[in-house]
Amino acid sequence: MTPEPVVAAPRARRRLRWHTGLSLVVVAVAVWVAWRHWPTLERGAVRLAVADQGWLLVGASATVATWMCSALAQQGAVPQSLPTGRLVATQFAASAANHVLPAGLGAGAVNLRFLMRCGLPVTRSATALAVKATAGGVGRGALIAVLAPVCPGLLRLPHIPRVAVAVVLGVAALVAAVPFTPLGARCRRVLAAVAADIRAVHARPQRAAALWGGSLAFVALHALVLIAVTRAVELPLPPERVALLYLAASSAAALLPTPGGLGSLDAALIFALTLGGAPGALAASAVLGYRLLTVWLPLIPGLVTLGVLVRRKAL
Repeated sequence: MTPEPVVAAPRARRRLRWHTGLSLVVVAVAVWVAWRHWPTLERGAVRLAVADQGWLLVGASATVATWMCSALAQQGAVPQSLPTGRLVATQFAASAANHVLPAGLGAGAVNLRFLMRCGLPVTRSATALAVKATAGGVGRGALIAVLAPVCPGLLRLPHIPRVAVAVVLGVAALVAAVPFTPLGARCRRVLAAVAADIRAVHARPQRAAALWGGSLAFVALHALVLIAVTRAVELPLPPERVALLYLAASSAAALLPTPGGLGSLDAALIFALTLGGAPGALAASAVLGYRLLTVWLPLIPGLVTLGVLVRRKAL
């Protein structure tokens, strides 16, 4: 029984080093791009300093509401009732931790520890996180599907090389063969347990509504933050286009495991907004404002909250 953790620890350290190395590369590229385009970023920062404070307040309010919606979705992912105050505080702390560790590892670790402290086994806690993440991805796809016809021609499907198609088909064939191996029996047992937890959640309409409503609202509110900042800096793009560009850019940036999308999301958002017709300085201003409201202002209070929760053994 004891050798398994000993073997797992080096693997976990290797994965963490790989993620950290890739994150540093992405951040280095982002710094280089920022240096090359510093005059545009400087003009954007100046424009943000004289932006409409009312719209910035709307964006700040939407940011606070995202933590409430994240807590709602997390509660919807488990049949048991969770302590409301600690749940909301955990989501606030998790958002800060997510900007320190790459690829969502920070938020996942904080929420996993919280659910275990609430009495859920490790497997059920991990299942709850997977259910919540899946609901968030489905909600993001649903919003893109709704907004894409409203903004025709804004999004274009990329050309997919034949080699990539062949690789995907090969991986699919390997996955299809797994159930017929000894590993497949173990996977079936795990999937059966996951399916049982999902059925238990959806057997209670209130939990299902919290899961899907909270996940959808979380994504929509992040889009609203960016929309509010674009209104504040008078960026000449309609709100539905800004929302669709945000959803597309954030989905693309999620493929790069940087802490909180640092560098990757910023570059993707600026590129998307300029591609959508916004001037470069205004696009930089909007992204700086969005990151200020969602990352930099809540970061220190979030880390302090994380420390308090750990000290009180809530995590």
